[in-house]
Amino acid sequence: MRLVVGYLATAGGADALALGVRLARTLGAALDLCMVLPPDRVAPSIKPVGNFEEHLTEQAREWLAEASTAVSDGIVVRTHVRFDEAADGLIQEAARVEADMIVVGGHGGGLAGSYSLGSVVNGLLHSSPVPVAVAPKGIRNSPVDRVAEVTCALGERAGADLLLDTAVRFSRAAGTPLRLVSLVALDPVFGALRGDAEAVRQRALDHARHVQESAKAELPPDFPVTSMIVDGETVEEAVGKLSWQDGDLIMVGSSRLSAPRRTFLGSTAAKMLRVLNVPMVVVPRDQLGRQDLP
Repeated sequence: MRLVVGYLATAGGADALALGVRLARTLGAALDLCMVLPPDRVAPSIKPVGNFEEHLTEQAREWLAEASTAVSDGIVVRTHVRFDEAADGLIQEAARVEADMIVVGGHGGGLAGSYSLGSVVNGLLHSSPVPVAVAPKGIRNSPVDRVAEVTCALGERAGADLLLDTAVRFSRAAGTPLRLVSLVALDPVFGALRGDAEAVRQRALDHARHVQESAKAELPPDFPVTSMIVDGETVEEAVGKLSWQDGDLIMVGSSRLSAPRRTFLGSTAAKMLRVLNVPMVVVPRDQLGRQDLP
């Protein structure tokens, strides 16, 4: 397994690296630290002194080498410098090394709270063909070195089966407990059930029971799997009722608006980001094969 970490020599880059190391240690994965430098940094009217791109590459390599020293022994680390548009560059790099996930820092401007998505991260969350893990602000200061529990937030829309399968495979590989959270009670698209709170709640309970049974069928006997429903006047209120500990991780699916085999951060996930302080993994709604990578 390989994880591409979108690195910058910033606080957000340090958060991405910390999450990448945590995931690598949990999954036994290798890390590919990638710094994507924007092309044409110098205006055409200005004659650069010396080879500007070469100097920029050298500086990036120094930053990556310094970041690599922060990675614990036992984790394979490779570094890459690429000139490209940032989001596209990370996607292309993930394709080149056949990575299983892209890891980025969420601190950069936009949403409030522990995540503030900049244009690069936002672009990835709307176009990546592989799962994207987003680190909350400050995770670099956490002493936790492994994922403690995986929470999977599930509805009934397209892609839910793949999301559940991804969460099950992650938990099995990591040996971490799996908590399944039914979001059916938050989904206002049940026709005759709309406005009937008890019917919606029963639908959510049935959904939670079904996904727990599905997960247990794919996991070893006695593997720790729990399920629950969350509801509230708002998504933020509902998610705020969940308990969290340092080391937890949440997985969500792409919006139904996403193109096939691409992520798209939906409104529910975006609202979750406003109140969460744990890493979030956004999973594309369709299965991606290596032949489908760009």
